[in-house]
Amino acid sequence: MTKVKILIEGYAREINGEEFASSTATLIQDVNLNIIIDPGMDRKLLLSALSKENLSLVQIDYVILTHTHLDHSLLVGIFENAVILDNSNTYSFDGKIGEHKGKIPNTEIQIIKTPGHDQFHCSVLADTKDLGKVIIAGDVFWWMDNEEQKTDKQSLIEHKDPYAKDEKALRESRDRILEIADYVIPGHGKMFKVKK
Repeated sequence: MTKVKILIEGYAREINGEEFASSTATLIQDVNLNIIIDPGMDRKLLLSALSKENLSLVQIDYVILTHTHLDHSLLVGIFENAVILDNSNTYSFDGKIGEHKGKIPNTEIQIIKTPGHDQFHCSVLADTKDLGKVIIAGDVFWWMDNEEQKTDKQSLIEHKDPYAKDEKALRESRDRILEIADYVIPGHGKMFKVKK
């Protein structure tokens, strides 16, 4: 059965006039595969989290990028044995580009196009035994550390994203995720249960 574990809870904060951010990094384990969603850019935290799971960099089979903003994608190159996926393609370190047809290869884990924050944004849907349908949503939902994380549907749909490329598409992506998910893992902030 598919297991989902948050390795690093994403953060976005300002300290002494400087910005610090790294995305939530999530581990999915399914049919003997190790999959990382959004490795982020905090190398020390990521390596420590993988070590706690007794995983080395070469044991990661796939890395999915919800989008290519560097706070989500900077560390992708450290997984030298992994195949990298985005909203539509697969990429190998030998230069090969392929298509994934909406699923992580050799699994039932879905990759859903969720534009708005970025036009090529995607989210990952994993069906788990313990939590039901979990969506790793990247920056479809995210909060600064000093913001209150309201999780009622109206607040989630209307939450302001200063980096949104297309606000209408973002609202539609948010609505779609909230219809499907039992739990959502945001790009920055705490996992939350969807109120049905």
